Amino acid sequence: MISLRVRQVPTAAIRQYCCADWVDPDRRPYVVGTTAFVPVRDGYSWEMDLPERCDRAVRGFQRLGDLVLFHGERPDSGAVQDAVRRCSPRGVLWVMGHEGNERLPRVEVLWGESGEVVHRECGLSYRLDPSQVMFSQGNREEKVRLAHLVQPDERVADLFAGIGYFVLGLARAGACVHAMEINPVAHGYLCRNVDENGLADRVQPECGDCRDLLRGIYDRLVLGHFDGPCFLEDALAHVRVGSRLHVHAIESRAGELGPDLARRAEAMGLPLTSSVRVIKKYAPGRLHTVHDLVIT
Repeated sequence: MISLRVRQVPTAAIRQYCCADWVDPDRRPYVVGTTAFVPVRDGYSWEMDLPERCDRAVRGFQRLGDLVLFHGERPDSGAVQDAVRRCSPRGVLWVMGHEGNERLPRVEVLWGESGEVVHRECGLSYRLDPSQVMFSQGNREEKVRLAHLVQPDERVADLFAGIGYFVLGLARAGACVHAMEINPVAHGYLCRNVDENGLADRVQPECGDCRDLLRGIYDRLVLGHFDGPCFLEDALAHVRVGSRLHVHAIESRAGELGPDLARRAEAMGLPLTSSVRVIKKYAPGRLHTVHDLVIT
């Protein structure tokens, strides 16, 4: 089986990506409606796998261990059978969305069975059951970026640690990570992933509400939940001059939350500088962004 690693970009914006370092110039993008699936060079992060050879428009899917996951609208039977024929998975799942503060997945098994998998990424192993906890491959580039930013022995707080999306890379880079997760199932996988990656001496996992678990002063705080801006005041109670915060959000345009975050910090006597990055397109007219804040 041959598959093609791709990122999704809006069809209308495809020209601005044609010279990007990550684009594989030897393969053509697949275009389905308003979405272009752009092939990615070896060595760069990607969002999903597509069959490389196909005589018709291909419905994109995500490979996670020996499972295939469809997101968005329910796939038709032809798309499911395509995935089965090309990938020979244990099961095919439709992830309809995620609910609540714990981001619990709403999943339907369309073929075969679900269950626990081990996903390997950037030299790390993530054990999870996608029918019980969420996993976003679209954050891969942000995980790598944070791991490059962290300094050895930094004290880092991850307020929404999940199964260890950011925790594992930060700890491997030398940080001492206080990892907080409210969902007990995700926390169980967090503990297993920390142990199985040999990082137990650098990670302190705790189960509960991060607002009750934050302690002391941190060099860096990761607010990787879309509701991260709602927890800003709680995070700012645990910083010093030079502390850095990475606040994830959903915005209609990149940077629209920046002035509000700055005002709220200044109201607490904590002036800051900020910059914003777009992680990915989340939905039509909605962007997944991360605001990098530095306390000055």
